[in-house]
Amino acid sequence: MLVTLKEILAIAKERRIAVGSFNTPNLASLRAIIAAAEELDQPVILMHAQVHEEMGLCTMEEVAPIMLAAAKRASVPVCVHLDHGTDLAYIERGLALGFTGVMFDGSALSHEENFEKTKEAVRMAARTGASVEAEIGSMGAREGGNATDMECPESIYTDPDMAKRFVEETGIDALACAFGTVHGLYVKEPKLDFDRLAKIDSLVSVPLVMHGGSGVSVDDYRRVISLGISKINYYTYMSKAGAEAINGKTFTQYHDILKAATEAMKIDVANAIRVFSGL
Repeated sequence: MLVTLKEILAIAKERRIAVGSFNTPNLASLRAIIAAAEELDQPVILMHAQVHEEMGLCTMEEVAPIMLAAAKRASVPVCVHLDHGTDLAYIERGLALGFTGVMFDGSALSHEENFEKTKEAVRMAARTGASVEAEIGSMGAREGGNATDMECPESIYTDPDMAKRFVEETGIDALACAFGTVHGLYVKEPKLDFDRLAKIDSLVSVPLVMHGGSGVSVDDYRRVISLGISKINYYTYMSKAGAEAINGKTFTQYHDILKAATEAMKIDVANAIRVFSGL
């Protein structure tokens, strides 16, 4: 069942859970995610990140029709979301393809430019009925990178008062905020600023999004969900599980590699969904 980002996050709010949001740079990961969500009867978000295209994994035009077809066939609510779109032309392409949620990532811009371009993204999405996520603050490492420095400077953490103004002035449907997580593999345990997150939740009126969700402890997942996180982006450790399923093993057929990796990713995704949903 294809739904918008706003609709799926309303489900999360009503159930007091977080919806898992997983990147799908290939068919194996997409099938693993849908299978896990249907097995557990939980909503899920499929994502295509702009950086995956830059890495040569797949283009948006190649993967979007497959993502949308899988979402429409699914027995659970599924949002098809464009993750970390860093320019408006790219987001416009995604909206034309049928994405029901888009993220404009202006975190590398000045506050003024981030505000203005986010407003434009909201206007563009309104024409197709899609929802918009945007970010104030920064997660540090880029999507798909390694979290080599967990001592993030205070300046890139989300300022609660700025977050309130950002949400009110742009009209976004979900806010990605920086409070101690980063993208990629953690080299040491992340130190999350729960007080900052609680303050942001008290000031803004839209669901909050946690990026860099892989590698966080179960207790920390549960705590951030209690403090307003309704969407958790999770990819790195799912991908790692797929790689570990074939490391050191001998396969004579490529399809056997895909089968082993898909099953391992499904198990990892299911475990994440269980935690996010309180199962």
